[in-house]
Amino acid sequence: MDAADTPNEIPNVTWRGEPIDATTCAACPHAALRRDGACEPGRSCMQDAYARRIDRFFRGLPALANDQLSHPYFEVRAIAARYADLFRLGALLADPDETVRMQVALRLPQRMLMRLRDDPHREVRIRVAHRLDTADLTPMLRDPDYQVRAIVASRLPEALLPLLMHDADLQVRLAVARRLPMPALWRLVDDPAAEVRRLAAERLPAPLLDALAADPDWTVRWEAAGRALGATLGRLLADAEPEVRHRAAERRDTLEAAHG
Repeated sequence: MDAADTPNEIPNVTWRGEPIDATTCAACPHAALRRDGACEPGRSCMQDAYARRIDRFFRGLPALANDQLSHPYFEVRAIAARYADLFRLGALLADPDETVRMQVALRLPQRMLMRLRDDPHREVRIRVAHRLDTADLTPMLRDPDYQVRAIVASRLPEALLPLLMHDADLQVRLAVARRLPMPALWRLVDDPAAEVRRLAAERLPAPLLDALAADPDWTVRWEAAGRALGATLGRLLADAEPEVRHRAAERRDTLEAAHG
């Protein structure tokens, strides 16, 4: 028995809140399985309220999962969905509990997964955004949840990334900045967030860093100083911030050493 399953930690009760005892087991439709050692109260039991014990039950008896997809307890339906045949999962697309739909979203084939793109619960849409074919992600560009849009930005074809370049959420714009190709990347030098401009300083071609050498945020200038060339490097060697000057001096020394 797992340490987390000891009676003091997790009560041994059914999903209805009733104690699991000999009477409960005798009334269970799977009573014969206990006699065969296939289930064990307090460890592997479909009637239990605890998800881990339900999972152990179906892990050992996956053939029973198909018959429990309409069980009244949402945890049983959700865990059965992990083990049921794929062609049976369509019946759960409109399940009233998001935990069930989240499990379904992890297993559905692509042709059915699109039906969950507009699910009312963000956690379901997050899983859809992780799995959906990139060609089918475009409708999720305007998802109301920033995390969904950030996942979309991390997977969207590069040609479509400019559509999220001015997203209201910083996390989305950061995801865009990590992947946006030139020449669109150049437009990030005017982003309102220093974090985004720092990423631009990391990725812009070195000859284009001059616009960031005068950035109001010293951490952006510091990033630019590590890659700057020519007159841009000269400006950063005279920067008002000591850390930027030090970084620029290191860059100058590296370039001089490389050129003998």
